[in-house]
Amino acid sequence: MAAPSAVIERERKYEIVAGSGVPRLIGVAGVETQDDPVEHVLDASYYDTKTFRLARGGITLRRRVGGPDAGWHLKLPVSADERQELQLPLGGDPHKVPGRLRRLVRAYTLGEKLVPIARLRTDRFAHRLTDATGATIATLTDDHVTGEVGGETVHIDSWRELELELDPAADPGLLDEFDRALIAAGASASPWSSKLRRLIGDRVPKQAGLPKKPTAGDVVVAALREQHGRLRRADVGVRLDVDDSVHQMRVAIRKLRSTLRTFGSLIDPGPVVTELQWLGRELSPSRDTEVTEARLRARLDDLPSELVFGPLRQFLTRYFAREAEEGRTRALAALASKRYLRLQRALDALLEKPPLTAKARKPAKAGLQKPLRKAASKLSRAEATARRSTGDEREKALHDVRKKAKRARYAADVAKPVYGKKLRKWRKNVKAVQGTLGEHQDTVVGRDVLWHLAVAGHGEGQNTFTFGMLHARDAGRAEELRERFSQEWRRVRKGTRPGWLG
Repeated sequence: MAAPSAVIERERKYEIVAGSGVPRLIGVAGVETQDDPVEHVLDASYYDTKTFRLARGGITLRRRVGGPDAGWHLKLPVSADERQELQLPLGGDPHKVPGRLRRLVRAYTLGEKLVPIARLRTDRFAHRLTDATGATIATLTDDHVTGEVGGETVHIDSWRELELELDPAADPGLLDEFDRALIAAGASASPWSSKLRRLIGDRVPKQAGLPKKPTAGDVVVAALREQHGRLRRADVGVRLDVDDSVHQMRVAIRKLRSTLRTFGSLIDPGPVVTELQWLGRELSPSRDTEVTEARLRARLDDLPSELVFGPLRQFLTRYFAREAEEGRTRALAALASKRYLRLQRALDALLEKPPLTAKARKPAKAGLQKPLRKAASKLSRAEATARRSTGDEREKALHDVRKKAKRARYAADVAKPVYGKKLRKWRKNVKAVQGTLGEHQDTVVGRDVLWHLAVAGHGEGQNTFTFGMLHARDAGRAEELRERFSQEWRRVRKGTRPGWLG
């Protein structure tokens, strides 16, 4: 089956009093014409697991007949007003979700079967809103909905709502202009993110936020839930080969590992940390190749043309193409594996019933203090080791400082809801150190790659002068970054004085 087409959907929904007319929006957000309504009758069957795993993740999966975009639709949350919609045409067994869509949501369903959970029939009256040139700005729809959801008792409901959807090419900021006009005309913002969520209601309870007086365990679990959500959203991006998705997934993995390790005295992670480490390793080649190639191309672009000898950009394409393909194949194999599915189930179980310790019952500020101080102390010890090191050992030691800085920053991110300005300032300084040492590590990796490129290029008869020159420049840049790190570290050390978390 062909890959699904994808669009970003920007819309808001509104309640409207029964019997009232559709608001006129001429003059709002550049609208010159509001077309007469075009009627569509839409019949949609919605699919989820019996425990509503997709709905709990903010995901909608449906098969819709009628209207200009009939087909299978998978809607993934992007932000409060945005969703990514993936579409496949109708065809095949109408009662079976296409395999391509089932695989995309595997991190959410965890192997549970997707079954019909609701049906919605919508009598839609669509008004196209256009500018002076006739280009579509948005579509305002007046939807008359009847829905039915099954279960132990069948629930049937009907309602009317307005939906304002921007054209994909329109400025997202126009949503606020339309919002003000619609509310002034008597509409009110809908409390529901989708028609399905309105129909199933409290069958999918909302995730509670932090209480007014959270415990240390409350704060840590809230952070883990957010990080797990990011991991699952990135999973879909990796499967779709979306730019930067492997990076986002690796960041989510690192944050989960860091939180579970730093706050291990508050929550028992079991084997999850080890399994997250495995997953990170499987994704590493794909991301490392991507970063290294992009950096080298940028370095070549910065050089005067007279210093670039031969078709080096084409050479880079050939050199990295196989590594990129091998890295992506390895990443997708990991996501398709039973081991990955077990990891997702373990994370889900850990967050469903968090294995908190007695220390997790302490008030948040008191309970988080010791793990935070421990992370800060590990960072300080790593810096002291790096200061005493020389040569290759210094590069390894500085890389360790970078990793400890990253973990300390992630720990501060977890504690942000309950700590004040001093922690935020310290975190900012630690992030600066991490960024500088990240650039430094790029020069270390870059010099190694440049050496291999020079050897490979020489074997093909390439002029490798440019690679040698970039190697020398990276060595000089590394020295500059080490000096910058020394200056930045003074600010971190000053902010880590005794009692800074008191």
